Amino acid sequence: MVYEGKIYRPWMEANSLLIQTTLGCTHNKCTFCDMFRDKRFRIREMDAIFADIEEARRMYPHIRSIFLIDGNVLVLKTDFLVKILDKITATFPECSQIALYAGLNDLRRKSVDELKQMKQAGLTLAYTGLESGDPVTLERIKKGLTPEQAAKGMAKAKAAGIDILVSIIFGIGGKERSREHIVTTTRLLNIMKPEQIAPMALAIQPGTELAQQVETGAFIQATPLQILEEEKYLLENLAGFETIYWGDHANNIVSSRGILPESQKRFLGKIDHAIATHPVTQQEVLVTSPW
Repeated sequence: MVYEGKIYRPWMEANSLLIQTTLGCTHNKCTFCDMFRDKRFRIREMDAIFADIEEARRMYPHIRSIFLIDGNVLVLKTDFLVKILDKITATFPECSQIALYAGLNDLRRKSVDELKQMKQAGLTLAYTGLESGDPVTLERIKKGLTPEQAAKGMAKAKAAGIDILVSIIFGIGGKERSREHIVTTTRLLNIMKPEQIAPMALAIQPGTELAQQVETGAFIQATPLQILEEEKYLLENLAGFETIYWGDHANNIVSSRGILPESQKRFLGKIDHAIATHPVTQQEVLVTSPW
């Protein structure tokens, strides 16, 4: 099997077969991200993708889940992606989940009928990066996304029956907009009602535009206490819809994973305990590891 460049996948997909379908990211401008700085976006040849799928079948007797990489795979033309999904389901009939990275704008630009075709062909889950519901923060991090666009993309996915995991970043608003960031993000999540939410604390990636802003003082990082308070506000104010909460990213101060709202009270107890007793709350900056 062939992989080009640095390879990334969500921590939830640690046991999934990775099939490289695209290289890089069509946007590739987010100030906080360096995942695909070493690549110019391009689409792999269909024959090469099929060859990897066939090679994987020879290597593995049983595949439960498959994750398509690199960045926003959903930017592919629908017919092209459906052919890949059909090949996967024909080659791995035992596979119960096919997931990929997708921008919320990619979902918004597809028709519901196109998304339904992908669902019928086997697509079960799309991982999307919202990061923030605050329009000021979204503009500052050069996300290329508005809250309204995010909601429209989510609505189309729901109409097509494709589950969506939405990632958000605690601390991405910085010290200045911590409150605005988490209030608007929570409000938008209550509109979107994603099937899964993956919150993670901000990690400053070396060499990124955001890292330069930290060095110059243009971006002041949220304190660890603010990050905990952001998670507390989120958990207190999600509107009771059922979702899987992946709060166990390695950079988070408190690790919580489970179903909401049934685990909400337990998770809030852990956050309150950390706010009251964790020594990190006395620090000015949360020390995290690059992705």
